[in-house]
Amino acid sequence: MIYLLLSILSSTIIFVVFKLYQKYGVNTLQAIIVNYFIACTVGFVGYIESTDDLLRIPSETWFPGSLLLGALFISVFYLAAITTQRSGMAVVSIASKMSVALPVFFGIFIYQESTGFFKLLGIVLALAAVYLSSIKKKDGLKIKKKNLIFPFLVFLGSGIIDTTINFLENFYVSETDVGLFSTSIFAVAGVIGTLIIIVQAISGKLKLSWKSLAGGIALGIPNYFSIYFLVMALRSPGFENSVLFTLNHVGIVLASTLVGIIFFKEVLLRKNWIGLILAIISILLVANSQ
Repeated sequence: MIYLLLSILSSTIIFVVFKLYQKYGVNTLQAIIVNYFIACTVGFVGYIESTDDLLRIPSETWFPGSLLLGALFISVFYLAAITTQRSGMAVVSIASKMSVALPVFFGIFIYQESTGFFKLLGIVLALAAVYLSSIKKKDGLKIKKKNLIFPFLVFLGSGIIDTTINFLENFYVSETDVGLFSTSIFAVAGVIGTLIIIVQAISGKLKLSWKSLAGGIALGIPNYFSIYFLVMALRSPGFENSVLFTLNHVGIVLASTLVGIIFFKEVLLRKNWIGLILAIISILLVANSQ
């Protein structure tokens, strides 16, 4: 349980950092790329004992999966940025958090996890809670048909990330390799991000700033631990994976919403409060369904 709580805390800190990006005018793309290198460095310093560990990475059975995850990390971020520009933050929030349906589906139907009434009810309420908590306008969500593909890809990409992490953790990543595995993912994303910066520099569109560097450092540390603690939580006995992913996503929604109210003076609509109540009910139902 402690790893799950630490993963939720790390993800909530990421929410706070993104909010501060808006306040201080940080270039989000540059900060994200810096963040991957910071996250990789955290893993290297804290969890890699020798250069021999680095040399054996390409031979590990989970290495192809880390390549996929690294590419997905930065691709989903880019798609989220496009979705934000065309449809708004609420659409991105819903698309990314509703993606919990994919790892939950795999847990139940592929890994043959339990399907009790209260568990299924809790999962349905969790999805409803995510939707209601994310809407910030009284008239709800308005998405043009030509832009529907972008939130769908964010939903699909985010779900594939969680499902792939779950799959690799179950079958390929040993307990001693969790740190190395997490570090590899961020390293791949960092390399891809560097290629993007090089292209921008060649095209004359690159304008580096110290704000981006500071923003990347602030994001990279909690970002690394959000993945590290999630993998460790998946390894812990006591919760099925479908239960853990549901609790993780709903916990992030609940915690980030409360942080928004307390520290950023966000005003919630009636439907947001209903979403929070449903989030609490879903956590109680899912947590006690085993």
